[in-house]
Amino acid sequence: MLITRESITDYIPHRAPFIMVDSLISVTEARFETEFRIEADNLLVANGYFQETGLIENIAQTCAASFGYLAKEQAGEAKIGFIGAIGKLEVFELPPVGATVQTIVIPLHQLGNIYLVKGESFLEGRILLGCEMKIVVTE
Repeated sequence: MLITRESITDYIPHRAPFIMVDSLISVTEARFETEFRIEADNLLVANGYFQETGLIENIAQTCAASFGYLAKEQAGEAKIGFIGAIGKLEVFELPPVGATVQTIVIPLHQLGNIYLVKGESFLEGRILLGCEMKIVVTE
């Protein structure tokens, strides 16, 4: 584990109660991985399940934490990013309260400070949601 819940806000601009990533498990230029435990009091829980919007935000925050981590490693300062677009969204299942979601993001292409990534969220090996995102990273 590279970053724990206690220090995740050093790498993402989000603050409670809108933090949707607990820990950064691994980061390379080619693959990012995080984990997030769904708590009952999460803003994006409804009827006992973490909603699609939460899974999308979890993928975006996985990007933010990972790009922030890489930038801090290379330049000593984390950079901020934001979602430019979401496409190819598929929802398969919603995770219940108490579940721990594993998220994997693969950067596909880069054009300047804009990245196209493929993100997928999993629960116990089952895919929950998959999408592509364009992420703009500040310079």
